[in-house]
Amino acid sequence: MKGFFIAISIYSHIPVPQFKWKDEDMRYSLCFFPFVGVIIGALMSCWILISEEFGLGKILVTSVAAALPLIVTGGFHVDGFMDTMDAFHSYRSKEEKIKILSDPHIGAFSVIMTIMYYLLFLGVISEVDNVELMLSASGGFVISRIFSAGLVILLKPAKENGMLKYFNDTAARIRVLLCLALELIILNVVLTITVNPIVLIETAVALLFSIYYKYQCEKELGGVTGDTAGYFVTVAELLIICVPVIYKYVV
Repeated sequence: MKGFFIAISIYSHIPVPQFKWKDEDMRYSLCFFPFVGVIIGALMSCWILISEEFGLGKILVTSVAAALPLIVTGGFHVDGFMDTMDAFHSYRSKEEKIKILSDPHIGAFSVIMTIMYYLLFLGVISEVDNVELMLSASGGFVISRIFSAGLVILLKPAKENGMLKYFNDTAARIRVLLCLALELIILNVVLTITVNPIVLIETAVALLFSIYYKYQCEKELGGVTGDTAGYFVTVAELLIICVPVIYKYVV
């Protein structure tokens, strides 16, 4: 339970009991990272259900749906996305890019790419206009975190310190990976049975993006960091939400 509270405390703004963190408490915290995605998906699905019941306008429905992940996480992953965009678009050496990731100031590229991201996110989420589609799209908030947690353990850290390096060192690697794999299987089975099999395609999209992410981070930085992990979650969510929207118009 301490691992669960630590994960919720780090990756969300949801109030949880506070206590002194020890290394042994951190061993399984990554197992519970995807539960933040479950909470986001549940809230967004409830919001769509409420909007259908009361016939709310599309702009209001879309705006609140886009804001909910930010409200729950406090923008934790978007901060990493913005730092990563500054680093990737600096076209400097790996060492200088890593320094940029640690710079608390934001650059022009982080602002430009974040605006572009949310224009796309708003456009895509506006097409998710019923509960079934939202339940399918909600899988993205969980799948992105399952893969992100797994990549934290599997990939080489670019820095010798920082949160990602700490999680990489303290996690019970095999047990956490098995737990994440089990969570992914359960999610796929449950959504396939109760909603539709789109979740299988969403998982494949996350896997493909994981391969690209590994290549990109190793090329640009020599490894991954906490900021790139936030970048992964942010981009993976958008890519996965596109899947049920495309399915909506193709099928």
